[in-house]
Amino acid sequence: MFKHLLIATDGSERSEHAGRSAIALAKSLGARVTGLSVSLPYRVFTTEYVMISDTEDTYNRECGNRAERHLGVIRKAADAAGVACEQVHAFNEQAHAAIIETAEQRGCDLICMASHGRKGLAALVLGSVTTKVLTHSRVPVLVWR
Repeated sequence: MFKHLLIATDGSERSEHAGRSAIALAKSLGARVTGLSVSLPYRVFTTEYVMISDTEDTYNRECGNRAERHLGVIRKAADAAGVACEQVHAFNEQAHAAIIETAEQRGCDLICMASHGRKGLAALVLGSVTTKVLTHSRVPVLVWR
């Protein structure tokens, strides 16, 4: 059935749980996985606290380190389960677009991700990457909640 799963992670507890569950699914299917972490690109004019005091090089390095930690959870679970795993760190203004593009470019046939379950004003203001992936992706999506 599914042979190549894309596992999107933001490093949250829910995301880590979804990642480990997706690895278990991949093992049961004999599939391989690609872990993905997305960071916002550096902007000179911003209100993002992480970019205000950093140079672009420093910001990009810190994003890379953070992505390595997030993807490390997936890598560790994949290694323990004997599942082939690649890792991708992408920079994109829209995380949902990066998830969909990576899945399509890498030939993934299932996107696995978590939902934070935000409701009301928080969902309206913060938006939902998961909802946007579900809305725009032609690749099937499996969501853990």
